[in-house]
Amino acid sequence: MSALRSPAGGACHLPCADITFLPCESQSARPWSGPSAPTGSSTCMSHSPPPIMSSASVYSGIPAVDRYLDAGYATVPGMSSRFAAAVCCGLMQMQTNLGVTGPVAEIGAFEGRFFIALGHALAAGETALGIDLFDWPNADVIDRFEANCAKHGLAAGRRITWKADSRTMRPEELLAKLGGKRVRFFHVDGEHSRAALTKDLELATAVLDPAGVIVLDDMLHPGYPTLMVAVHEYLARHPEMCVLCIVDRETIVAATKFVLCRTDWFKRYEERLLEIYKGYVWPLGADFEPHWCLVLSLDTRLAEIV
Repeated sequence: MSALRSPAGGACHLPCADITFLPCESQSARPWSGPSAPTGSSTCMSHSPPPIMSSASVYSGIPAVDRYLDAGYATVPGMSSRFAAAVCCGLMQMQTNLGVTGPVAEIGAFEGRFFIALGHALAAGETALGIDLFDWPNADVIDRFEANCAKHGLAAGRRITWKADSRTMRPEELLAKLGGKRVRFFHVDGEHSRAALTKDLELATAVLDPAGVIVLDDMLHPGYPTLMVAVHEYLARHPEMCVLCIVDRETIVAATKFVLCRTDWFKRYEERLLEIYKGYVWPLGADFEPHWCLVLSLDTRLAEIV
């Protein structure tokens, strides 16, 4: 029996030895999950619900990233949340600590808000690739992207700007842009249609490092319900891939992200996410039949059972 920590900070005593499902096929066997029966007797639930936290309390642990999150992130036009940026860059730091190297890539760089954060999370000698049509809302957006990168300290030598359409892009073209190096972190925020996401997912998978992760933006967004269909179809085609965690939304605009990884890296990443972001774990997790995964949120409350 191990003493684990609940999101509210109290001890949560759950059996966690000999957990062999990766990802886990049982909610109750996950180390972050308490009993889910609605009896009100769960040892993981406090009588006083945890407070809703501010994204300003969340950091990546990388000084350059955290300075940007505090002083620049909100000033760059874009819709990805500060919470998601902190968690994703923290995940990149976990990769670096595990010896995972390589470039990052983003489809849908827009004016650079999320891209700049990812660029600051790179290790020495690594490169960030920003892909976009750069035609919306006008042709000057590429100039604003470059200016924002420069203003917030992402040097030209550390980034590649590629005005291109990911829907017609071949994996070998993308790899050539990166000198043949496989991507360790791929953020997909392109056209929000089922067909486009399907294409972007296949492109990202084809160039992904074996230890790499794919992060999908605007999941569960009420304006784009068919994106979930594309994700489930993708997971059915790629049983080697799974959802590592869900990064909950801050607002309807700063929407949810899904983090995907290969199943043989699931446990290593999950353990480190639990260690670093344990205060942001929503206790029940997410059911991706037949697997369960973490949900990280600023609001870890459960509905009160009276």
